Amino acid sequence: MKNRFDVREYINNLTNTIQDIDKKKFSEIAQALLKTWQEDRQVFICGNGGSAANAIHMANDLFYGIAKESGKGIRVHALPANQSILTCLANDESYADIFSSQLSVLGQPGDILIVLSGSGNSPNVVKVIQKAKQMGIKAFAILGYSGGKCLDVADIAIHTAIDDMQIAEDCQQIIGHMLMRWLSDHNPHKDQGR
Repeated sequence: MKNRFDVREYINNLTNTIQDIDKKKFSEIAQALLKTWQEDRQVFICGNGGSAANAIHMANDLFYGIAKESGKGIRVHALPANQSILTCLANDESYADIFSSQLSVLGQPGDILIVLSGSGNSPNVVKVIQKAKQMGIKAFAILGYSGGKCLDVADIAIHTAIDDMQIAEDCQQIIGHMLMRWLSDHNPHKDQGR
């Protein structure tokens, strides 16, 4: 007999996974984002599928959500957001290059990359981390499952070790919202107003 979806089990798995988030690594990412904001540097966020949607959502939160009081958010780019660029690079170069090619044009030393991935093994996210490190860009990752190759190549990774893609993607969104709330409380431009 096929197992039926159990709402309580899903909630319990999500709750347990969230409670295991490494608070030290969360703090390191939050502090790095704050420094990037203070220094007017850039943040690049990417992922595939649901993680791409989460990257775009997180970019919105860093651009606008943290800046309601001051009107000055972080200079952020969601690398999956421009369909013309993505399809051009995937067609003319390779799908593995869709993020690293953008980073090589837009990124500068001292910027930040955040990779969102369930498996941590997609060639395009592994490659963009490698490109970031070559460019002097600190590479962070928010990962599920075993963490995959990204766990080894990222500078700092928050790894939610859950073998469930939906919960891994839920965790990305929750961590993104936690970062947004933390940054809102530490807004270096708060007194400048709009």
